[in-house]
Amino acid sequence: MKFLTEYLTFQVKKRREFVNITSDVSKLVLKSKIKEGLCLVNAMHITASVFINDDESGLHHDYEKWLEELAPHAPINQYKHNDTGEDNADAHLKRQIMGREVVVAITNGQLDFGPWEQIFYGEFDGKRSKRVLVKIIGE
Repeated sequence: MKFLTEYLTFQVKKRREFVNITSDVSKLVLKSKIKEGLCLVNAMHITASVFINDDESGLHHDYEKWLEELAPHAPINQYKHNDTGEDNADAHLKRQIMGREVVVAITNGQLDFGPWEQIFYGEFDGKRSKRVLVKIIGE
């Protein structure tokens, strides 16, 4: 069994943003030289997410709108968590909805996706550096 562990670092310019990280992860699969296995991609922060979906701007707009309706950022005093001096309770809730990690099969040395699938980093409390773990295991 072989493995590769790498960390990707992101610092987005806005509070909320979706970043397509498929090519970054694909490069790591090639680097690993693993032909058959699994690739875990995991957000290492509790206000960020990793998820799989279509890379379509209308869908990303819909996510933004939907998430803000479910857990609006303001007013910040609506959340008990923000009584600690934070202003990011909504980011924690949005991350919970969008998920912490994804696992993608590796077949013939490549990520094995369904049609239109891409890997995204979702940021909900941005403007600071955050990490994503990529762990690849297999043969």
